[in-house]
Amino acid sequence: MYMKLQLALDRLTEKECLSVLEETKESIDIIEVGTGVIKEYGMSIVRTIRELYPDRLIVADMKTCDAGKHEALQAFEAGADITTVMAFSADATITDTLEIAKETGNRVMLDLLEVHARDRIAELEGLGVELVSLHVGKDRQAEERFNTELFSLVSGYNFEVTVAGGINLDTLPDIIQENPDTIIVGSAITKAKNPGEVAAEIKEMLKTN
Repeated sequence: MYMKLQLALDRLTEKECLSVLEETKESIDIIEVGTGVIKEYGMSIVRTIRELYPDRLIVADMKTCDAGKHEALQAFEAGADITTVMAFSADATITDTLEIAKETGNRVMLDLLEVHARDRIAELEGLGVELVSLHVGKDRQAEERFNTELFSLVSGYNFEVTVAGGINLDTLPDIIQENPDTIIVGSAITKAKNPGEVAAEIKEMLKTN
């Protein structure tokens, strides 16, 4: 099974989101509607993208840390297949979202942003978490890009692993060697002069490794 490419749409206008999607649609496997975009446009942009791309997996990057049932339902009813929950959230928030996902036939991705303790990873596994994101946040990227040492946090666990955090054509080769399930790329594609070409190049790298 090849690594999937997830396009993160963030810090963009709705028009820009739709334009980038049109240019990259042949190369991407999963569409992520970023937190900033959701805060600007609400669930309406998730609905719009669902209507335009009915057969694509859509992630609503809600970054939920409370009111789990309500926010998960918001995302799923708008057409998202996956919603995100912060791993530092209360266990009840995580189990509530997992329950809603199971009831609706959808999934929850646990964002490991700023989680560094293996004990917490063990707790997440015990709660029934299956999908996680190793994530270096935007503000942190000024100091560091995605470092493959992050993979040690989840080694030995049977999670489906996605990776995110300033990933680009230069940093991608080292990350590919760790064999994650999904690579999340944002500005390296969305801010490129030719997003379609960059997305195609990244996709080809994932196929050949």
